[in-house]
Amino acid sequence: MGNSFWETQFVLSPPTGPVERHDQVDLYPPVRRGRRPAVVVAHGIPLPPDAPDPRDWLLYRGYGALLAEQGTVAALARLTVDAPAGLPEPAAQLAKAVDLVRADPRVDPDRVILWFFSGSGLLLGDWLRDPPPWLRGLAATYPLLAPLPGWDVDPRFRPLEALAEAEHAPPLVLTRAGQERPEIAAGTEAFIAEAARRGTPVQVIDVPDGRHGFDALDHTDQSRAAVRAARDAVVALLTTP
Repeated sequence: MGNSFWETQFVLSPPTGPVERHDQVDLYPPVRRGRRPAVVVAHGIPLPPDAPDPRDWLLYRGYGALLAEQGTVAALARLTVDAPAGLPEPAAQLAKAVDLVRADPRVDPDRVILWFFSGSGLLLGDWLRDPPPWLRGLAATYPLLAPLPGWDVDPRFRPLEALAEAEHAPPLVLTRAGQERPEIAAGTEAFIAEAARRGTPVQVIDVPDGRHGFDALDHTDQSRAAVRAARDAVVALLTTP
């Protein structure tokens, strides 16, 4: 029997470092001293009923180590939601995590990026409509950018509509899986088209042979290159004056 997704190895093997658990947020501090930029990671939601804490998944632990290796403070917030109608709860949890991270004395509070995965992509709406001045950008990997058919979702959590309404959306780094589920891929394509129409800067990183979850499921050179490219793009947004 194969491993569950949360037991599947990350496609890269970054050096491990210290991990600090602060209530519902895990911090991955870099070796470098001084105030460092930060990336707050929002894991996929909603989770299967039997899923363990995502902060313990090999995938997200890998991303935390990968970002810390580059001199950023990585933070992984534990988000809880049972159904799409309950998205206000993880949205509030994420905002609280961001406040905790920005208040940490090791973090430069004016250089922060939020990185969304899978279903947490629906939480992008708040940050697209009203981006705070310290938000250097947003990243999304195989994100859900429109509710799936039959999902009862508050209009607040519709990133495509949020982008259309935004006056000054921040730059985005979007990783697109070529073998994505059609109902997710359609929302991604519509989002990219709307960004192009509005002139919103979006760096698209394509993984032509990648599945949803390619960064754990598809251990290929293509997957590894895509993860590195996304990381590098995020770090570039954080370090650009």
